[in-house]
Amino acid sequence: MKIPKRLLPLVEEGLIDEVLRPLMSGKEAAVFVVRCGEQIRCAKVYKDADHRSFKKAAQYQEGRKVRNSRRSRAMSKGSKYGREQQEDSWQHAEVNALFKLADAGVRVPEPYGCYDGVLLMELVTDADGDVAPRLNDVAMSAEQAVEDHAIMMRYIMRMLGQGLVHGDLSEFNVLVDAYGPVVIDLPQAVDAAANNNASWMLKRDVNNMTQYYGQFAPELLTTRFADEIWALYVAGDFDPEAELTGEFADPVDAADVDSVLEEIKAAFAEMQERQLRAQTEDED
Repeated sequence: MKIPKRLLPLVEEGLIDEVLRPLMSGKEAAVFVVRCGEQIRCAKVYKDADHRSFKKAAQYQEGRKVRNSRRSRAMSKGSKYGREQQEDSWQHAEVNALFKLADAGVRVPEPYGCYDGVLLMELVTDADGDVAPRLNDVAMSAEQAVEDHAIMMRYIMRMLGQGLVHGDLSEFNVLVDAYGPVVIDLPQAVDAAANNNASWMLKRDVNNMTQYYGQFAPELLTTRFADEIWALYVAGDFDPEAELTGEFADPVDAADVDSVLEEIKAAFAEMQERQLRAQTEDED
């Protein structure tokens, strides 16, 4: 096939020997199957910010540390140089996350490096050597669903142990090979401690996984892993290998919404009665 323009420099540098075929095109990147020597790999070509359809990127980038003060100032001002550095930060976030998570025991594609906005990484395959399917294309038994859900909860815990929340985890961002789930698509991974959106993003990630596996094992739908995991994290001294139960008791002092609503209704009714009495007295 014709070599895509963004991959041409990598071919010229000898990092890629042949571009075999396009694999997929998503909201933030296009992925190609390439040959590097004797190895078949993926080349993920990140789209420029103007062509990305990933919504509310600023929510995900909040709290990301930039060591170089000049870069940090430029990014905050939104200058041309700053936008270029913002793009570089977005593109390298995934490769950095992949290295960290692989070391932490999360199954992710093995990264080989990021060059000019192109991430070279392992091509995840199934037992037959074909490209591994996404989770949303996989049906399973209830027993398998419970087992794989437990694996994903452990991976989420290990991500959190590295200070990261995936931020866009769903059945569309998980591959399934012969050994189980593989987490993909991490450029938007957020800093759990520094990002104010980390709590609800983590809960959304967990609930997305639970809802999907719950199609095959309905007993998962009544669990509260999201609340349990976040409570363990904010309590301090977080252990990513801690045993999870899927149970969570709301704090005793948590607001009883129903009671509050009843009190509001009662107060409103009392106010209406007073107004009615006052109106009646005026008419008399």
